[in-house]
Amino acid sequence: MKSTYLLSACLALLLMHHGRAVPVSSNTLDLLPTIRQDPANTKPRPLMQATRAKDDTSDDDVLWQNILAAEWIIWSFYDAGVHAFNSSSFTELGLPNTTYQRVTDIRDNEAGHLRIFQGEISSGSVQPGPCEYNFPFDSDPTTFLALSTLIESLLDVWTASPFSGPSDTVFPYPNEILDVTNRFVVPGSCPPANPVFPNPSQYLPKAGVAAGTESVAVGATVQLNFTEPDNQPRFAAAAQYYAVFYHAIEIVSLPLRTDNSPAEPINVTIPLQFSPEGVVIMVIADAEGAPHLDSVVADPVIFLQQPAALGTQVN
Repeated sequence: MKSTYLLSACLALLLMHHGRAVPVSSNTLDLLPTIRQDPANTKPRPLMQATRAKDDTSDDDVLWQNILAAEWIIWSFYDAGVHAFNSSSFTELGLPNTTYQRVTDIRDNEAGHLRIFQGEISSGSVQPGPCEYNFPFDSDPTTFLALSTLIESLLDVWTASPFSGPSDTVFPYPNEILDVTNRFVVPGSCPPANPVFPNPSQYLPKAGVAAGTESVAVGATVQLNFTEPDNQPRFAAAAQYYAVFYHAIEIVSLPLRTDNSPAEPINVTIPLQFSPEGVVIMVIADAEGAPHLDSVVADPVIFLQQPAALGTQVN
């Protein structure tokens, strides 16, 4: 009963993020890249390449390039789900028999977004093509729905930051949110003509939670894991660093002990004062409140709160 409730919560959140699917013609779908799937149907392998004209990229084009590159991730994620599952994958979990069709509708809706975003990029700039992606749901529909909630939440946060739109959580550095989605991109798989994503990028150390983490709910103490051996954070001796948490419009900074890192792991406690909804975002900064972009020393860590029981599966 509990697992069915959690899955229903994931599905409800998914439906909230997507209204009725925009009708997409068969011609639009035919223009999308052919996708080869691995046996687990979780690693789309696009064949389409980016196209380049002369290099006169404007600031507007950089924005749309970022949006298009992110949209390839979203479309590829739902397309992988369409290929990995069928109707019974979801009905066997106690979900409505329309769930699989809903995932298919969202995939087709995202295809329409791709064409819109491609049309916004001027002829003198690169249209980013799709990369190869690795979405770690391992043919498990429960994890797929949890990942969908995480991805949609990240995109909500990103669009809220530059455009002041509604969101569960407001985060001041939108490109750092886009950089989190790079975790799904297979290194070295993007078309050679693709611009850097996100652009600009700080190339911050990637951060997550350590294996064996039992909870990322508010109040939980979590051990951090920096996942790139060749890109670890460097903490200055005797300097004070902070775990800076963002939730809704609240910002909470807590001092961190980093003097013995990396010999000793870094632990953070997610503030209990936050409501257990949406996502909590945390960065490590060298100043309280992470007051400027350069104060952030590691990529954001995303703690999924709703449903919190699935938070550790997508971190």
